Amino acid sequence: MGFGQEGKAIFKYLKKSPQYKNTGISILDKKTNKNYLKNLNRFDIIFRSPGVPYNLSEIQKAIKNGVKFSSSTDLFFQNTKKIGCKIIGITGTKGKGTTSTLLYQILKSAKKDVYLAGNIGKPAIELLPKIKKKSIVILELSSFQLQDLNPPAGGPDIAVILDIFPDHLDAHKNLKEYFEAKSNIAKWQKKSDKIFYFDDSKRSKLIAEKSPAKKISVKNYLKNFNFDLKIPGKHNLKNSVMAATIAKNLGIDKKIILKTIKNFKGVEHRLEFVRQIGNIIFYNDSASTNPYTAAAAIKAFSEPKVLIAGGKDKNLDYSPFTKALKNSNTKLIILFGENKKKIEKAVVKSGIPVKLIKTLKNAVNLAYQKSKNYNLKPKNYILFSPASASFDMFKDYKDRGEKFKKMVRKLK
Repeated sequence: MGFGQEGKAIFKYLKKSPQYKNTGISILDKKTNKNYLKNLNRFDIIFRSPGVPYNLSEIQKAIKNGVKFSSSTDLFFQNTKKIGCKIIGITGTKGKGTTSTLLYQILKSAKKDVYLAGNIGKPAIELLPKIKKKSIVILELSSFQLQDLNPPAGGPDIAVILDIFPDHLDAHKNLKEYFEAKSNIAKWQKKSDKIFYFDDSKRSKLIAEKSPAKKISVKNYLKNFNFDLKIPGKHNLKNSVMAATIAKNLGIDKKIILKTIKNFKGVEHRLEFVRQIGNIIFYNDSASTNPYTAAAAIKAFSEPKVLIAGGKDKNLDYSPFTKALKNSNTKLIILFGENKKKIEKAVVKSGIPVKLIKTLKNAVNLAYQKSKNYNLKPKNYILFSPASASFDMFKDYKDRGEKFKKMVRKLK
């Protein structure tokens, strides 16, 4: 169900699997059939792609009628239990990509047979022919990928819970469903497994408490590391501590950990440095699809800045975003996209001037012109941190980020 990247990977796996050799396989996708959700009761098992909302009435009806739902993630977990490799599952509202990538680079530097998949990079199911008992697989797991995780598959050998806050309320029935989906990473673990969490994050801690595994709080390890971190933001420092803590627990030499962190340049579209023109510095944070992550980006720079935000709404509260703007040295907020008026209404209390613009291109040009006029020394920032989804104008957040970077590189 859903024939994007994950759907195609599942189809390819099922066609090759002896278990499904004589099984009829149907492709259900709204691009090829608008009525793809009709008569789901005719199937014994449905492999749902993360992009197809779990709370659709047709899916819920099929579940009540006894149709089994699974996913690429669930299938991957079942198969890796047979192989015996180590699985590290990382979830959180934001920070998954940075933490997963940094941990992958640390383990790679330590010459481990390590793979990175899930919500970042390849679908995990594509790794099955490559992995061995000694392999380590790092999976970045979204709430949508965790929803279909079933008890037979179990949980990851190491579960990692980053900061959790409201998100995807346009796709989840409510906040409770979102948190329950995230909790699946912990529920099906064994006592011999481990779960790492942020002690200062109430929701991270609550999810960890649902696991029977050994619980490890990163708060106890903060004093063990003195980082030289290139990427800005306290949230990135925090996620780096998490990656370092897990690596240390896996027996990786501290020198390798610190050297890898020192050389880590971050992940594309996540507070990514784009360009400097004179005293104006451009940062691309297109992966910020949430008011909380945009708030973290705003706090990452104490210098004067122009903020570009807006996009497709996710039924989220923008008060954390507004709170971060107070005393943030933000000189101008430029809003575009479907929800620009909603954000304008939320940020008006900050007292910062707001401009509503039709397109991202116009927003970039205005931000650059205003920054030149401000002529703030020694430097000032143009920060693109949308606080919103991208689907109103772009294919996805990557497409949005690439277009922003292209526009910035054309400026003179």
